[in-house]
Amino acid sequence: MNRYTIAVLVRNQFGVLNRVTSMFRRRQFNITALTVSETESNQYSRITVVFSGDALKEQQLISQLQKLPDVCSIRQLHSEDSISCELLLIKMANEPSTREEIRAAASAFGADTVDYSQHSMVFRLTDTSHRIDDFLDFMRDYTILEICRTGCVSLQKGSATLRQDVDE
Repeated sequence: MNRYTIAVLVRNQFGVLNRVTSMFRRRQFNITALTVSETESNQYSRITVVFSGDALKEQQLISQLQKLPDVCSIRQLHSEDSISCELLLIKMANEPSTREEIRAAASAFGADTVDYSQHSMVFRLTDTSHRIDDFLDFMRDYTILEICRTGCVSLQKGSATLRQDVDE
């Protein structure tokens, strides 16, 4: 099963996210990450979707998404021509026996300590999905109290933009 990332520029209106995600459900794609935000113009929202499925169905899905009235532009994003990252917040138990190992690991991965108390430590890591997965795999040897992870955000390299396809 292949993994895909697409960016969808939509009109910033009530119900659009539901219509877009329903298309994935009807086509039986598993969404593994989803982020939505306003763009440089409050008229539009950008939806970044990471999902898995087969290549033929992926092209059918994109064709169907393009037919939705509030969809303005769609781009497939590939690792070689885009920049992607996500954010992780992880709360770890602050136990004297593992404290220094956890802090050393967080430092090695480039995670920042954003909260520190007698019973817990919270780290923030912004990196690629793969690197965050590696950090989480390492931290599973210790006591994880809570994890909060955003979806992937991704921009195409160079001067190309999603909005250049939109007739204003």
